[in-house]
Amino acid sequence: TVSQSKMSSTHGHGHGGSSGAGYCATTKSFVSLRPPLPAAEVPLTFPALVLSLLPSPLPTQPALLDAATGEAISYPAFLSQVRALVGALRSRLVPLGRGDVAFVLAPARLDVPVLHLALLAVGVVVSPANPALTAGEVSRLVSLSGASVAFAVSSTAAKLPAGLPTVLLDSTHFRSLLHLHNGRDEKEPAPLELDSTGVVCQSATATIHYSSGTTGPVKAVAVPHRSLIAQALGFHALHLHVKSRKVKERTLMGAPMFHAMGFFFALNGLARGLTTVVMTDTGTGTGLRGMLGAAERWEVTEIMASPPVVLGITKHPRRLTSLLRVICGGAPLPGSVAEQFRRRFPHVDLCVGYGSTETGGISLMSNQEECSRVGSAGRIYHNVEVRIVDIVTGEPLSVGQKGELCVRGPSIMTGYVGDNEANAAAFDSEGWLRTGDFCYIDEDGFVFIVDRLKEFIKYKAYQVCSY
Repeated sequence: TVSQSKMSSTHGHGHGGSSGAGYCATTKSFVSLRPPLPAAEVPLTFPALVLSLLPSPLPTQPALLDAATGEAISYPAFLSQVRALVGALRSRLVPLGRGDVAFVLAPARLDVPVLHLALLAVGVVVSPANPALTAGEVSRLVSLSGASVAFAVSSTAAKLPAGLPTVLLDSTHFRSLLHLHNGRDEKEPAPLELDSTGVVCQSATATIHYSSGTTGPVKAVAVPHRSLIAQALGFHALHLHVKSRKVKERTLMGAPMFHAMGFFFALNGLARGLTTVVMTDTGTGTGLRGMLGAAERWEVTEIMASPPVVLGITKHPRRLTSLLRVICGGAPLPGSVAEQFRRRFPHVDLCVGYGSTETGGISLMSNQEECSRVGSAGRIYHNVEVRIVDIVTGEPLSVGQKGELCVRGPSIMTGYVGDNEANAAAFDSEGWLRTGDFCYIDEDGFVFIVDRLKEFIKYKAYQVCSY
């Protein structure tokens, strides 16, 4: 992986000398106008942050809800299960330790966020993959990540390489790990003691996701705890902004949990103290119709969706009267679709975000005024620094000028695992990560994506190489 030691330490809303767009003539880059993050030197894991953001007393609504069956896990029960699994991991009932990689090959299930949070809490690197992949593809990803243990279900386990130690989530053994007796009343869960001080630092790898990058074969993307922390705090600020609505917030997961976006939002909903409605394996075959049916049945207030889903919502007859907000990411949202959506649902905030597996969140709309900027991808995210460069000369450009968007900051990947050639192509000598996106930033600091510089296909918001 690559070093980000040259990363600027002047990110944040203290942008002396910069314009209303966040442009600093001295550094020739755009900085975030949003509040800063905890200092990078502070030892902190993503699970520790999630738990610190939970309200006290704990929310009375469920933490997780199965959209198909109505099965729910309360916040006390969720924390109890995480604590039990953390204890099992520390007792080496599963052969995993700090820095080891756990490969997760499972469909959406209520116990998957429990697994993810517990693994991260003890410093294990989580590497989720698409359960629909072939055995050959799975073998390639396991090799890329260097996984030493896998978590799967009965229907996916046969795809894993022979000899890889595997824990089945649908086994009685795993269920027993979630309910190890701890001598406490589940209604009053004990504080969850995590490796959050002096052990796991923010720069430690939290997850390994898979991406084709801007081109070429699949790569293993190492994402640090710092990236998840940065994104969670950004959404926490957004949640505080809308909290005054006095409604029981329920968010519907419109992205699979193995996807970087779905992985983050499944855990981020817990940090926000709301109910995450999960389209589990039993309900995935119903597509958009099933998803919108679940949104209506469970009176969801927020949907995480890709552009194709936003278009589908716009054209579908369901009224979705409880819906307050749609957060769209995964691919650029055409301005025409955004306009159609706003005409169809004038009471709903359409919050468009921009980012990738490699970059984390680059920009986001976080209030009604920002959501009204049709065609944009929002303003630069917390502590993110952006530079627009001329695609011929590589020279930094100013407000309103179009060029390749490059980014550096806490949310970006550490690098591609074991691929120095790809890292050299992705990063420049100052730690700027090239996105391959042709963009500009207007005078108010809004990012606009014009086109892609290199050819690859986005099919239903997933990257597909063009060969």
